[in-house]
Amino acid sequence: MSDQQHGPLGQASSYPDQYDPKQLHPIPRELGRSEIGVTAPLPFFGEDIWNAYELSWLNAKGKPMVAMMEMRVPATSPNIVESKSLKLYLGSFNQWVVESAEELQAIIRRDVSATVGVDISVSLLPLQQQGSFAVQSLPGRCLDDLDVDAIHYEVDSNLLRVAEGVVRETLHSHLLRSCCPVTGQPDWASVVIDYEGQRIDEAGLLQYLISFRNNQEFHEQCVERIFTDITRRCVPKRLSVYARYTRRGGIDINPFRCSESITQQNLRMIRQ
Repeated sequence: MSDQQHGPLGQASSYPDQYDPKQLHPIPRELGRSEIGVTAPLPFFGEDIWNAYELSWLNAKGKPMVAMMEMRVPATSPNIVESKSLKLYLGSFNQWVVESAEELQAIIRRDVSATVGVDISVSLLPLQQQGSFAVQSLPGRCLDDLDVDAIHYEVDSNLLRVAEGVVRETLHSHLLRSCCPVTGQPDWASVVIDYEGQRIDEAGLLQYLISFRNNQEFHEQCVERIFTDITRRCVPKRLSVYARYTRRGGIDINPFRCSESITQQNLRMIRQ
């Protein structure tokens, strides 16, 4: 992947403290989707939910202000914003005067929308307001206590198989790990699989999720690969895949893909 494609990720960077929207770097989603055979029209709906925990700026009197930020980027956007570039961009407000949180929210929404190519939503929350940032538990049954042989550490969709019966159920695992395609650093996540249809073999599903352990893809591509592989191998009537990645650089990214157009709750996990 070229420097132009991944931007500042994996490179030595200076950290601006004066507003600089040029820090934002787009990465075309098509680069990842072409590898897994996802083409238009998209076979899913969804969004990427970003949480930022290190947002700060100066008020009109020069007093530092802080807040937490939730940002939602539709899966239909032609680009994602590279995560390190977003960190540098948000850091550029550190010594910048902004009249109010509402003004800052509008600036971020305008700049990131221009970067990803569609209108996004941005919400700033004061630290006194817990809101969606409160730690919660994942829905459904956890697969992690299954006694399985784990010998596959490169993605293998052949591990996915169906079992007897038709069900509607929610399963989750905390064992998802992938690696950054630029730096090789590990990315840790919990993932929720909610589906209706032929029962998915649980042991095979857990082995499949474990097989991402050495996979080098961005968060968004990993979730789209999981959604696509389950769709192709198990043919569910309804499916959603929701991954909650641990934060890096004060930011976590949480992709959600679903066969239906619904809004996903921002379920912050204990590791986030």
